[in-house]
Amino acid sequence: SKGKFLLFEKHSTITKFTILRLSADPHIQALRFVLFLGVYFLTLMKNLVMLLVISADSRFQVPMYFFLGQLSFLDICYFSVSVPKLLENLLSKKKAISVAGCMAHISFVSASEGVESFLFLAMAHDHYVDICHSLVFSQVMRNHLCVGLLLAQWGLGFLDDHINIFGAGSLEFCETHTVSYFSCELPSLFPLACSTNLTVLAWSYVTHSLGTVLLVFFSCARIVSTILSINSTTSKHKDFSACSSYLTVVS
Repeated sequence: SKGKFLLFEKHSTITKFTILRLSADPHIQALRFVLFLGVYFLTLMKNLVMLLVISADSRFQVPMYFFLGQLSFLDICYFSVSVPKLLENLLSKKKAISVAGCMAHISFVSASEGVESFLFLAMAHDHYVDICHSLVFSQVMRNHLCVGLLLAQWGLGFLDDHINIFGAGSLEFCETHTVSYFSCELPSLFPLACSTNLTVLAWSYVTHSLGTVLLVFFSCARIVSTILSINSTTSKHKDFSACSSYLTVVS
């Protein structure tokens, strides 16, 4: 009993986690820093240009491009949360992150991923109405509905984030404090924990993963079924072309 008490007490003394090195060779570290920095700037530029073009050109003021603009914004958020700390660790001698910093990183990553998954659900609804109910598309997908879907996806994404961060905050950490990964994320903390809140994590998994995936899969199945039922080969090819990029990303 005393040994168990001491084991669970040790988590309170842990103030930081040690991050796994990508390489012990400083030259390789510098090379990877330049590589990741270049990819990061290219990602930022691509998404910023996408946002600028969508907002500047009136031809893109339609629901599909509205959601694509949100996807570009989320890409910027996700990479801006993950990459800077990775770049810092590539150059610093001590590969470490504080417990508070780790929890903040988990929170921002979880929020970005949660909002993005619900954004795919909103995009699935947009394509579903466009293909399956094309005659009433302009009446259904109005601006207020798009804004409502946007607010809903951010609200659900942050709700999912709170569930995940509550699960992370309930973990009891033991002696080991080395994260076997080059980034501090929730799955990487499980091997360090003496206990796991399985109920909270299971609920997060069901709402975040299965719930969204099943609804997106249902929309995609209806879209594909409707396209295949079209008699005109030209119309069928046109509809497939319009949805091909989205169906590829979802797949």
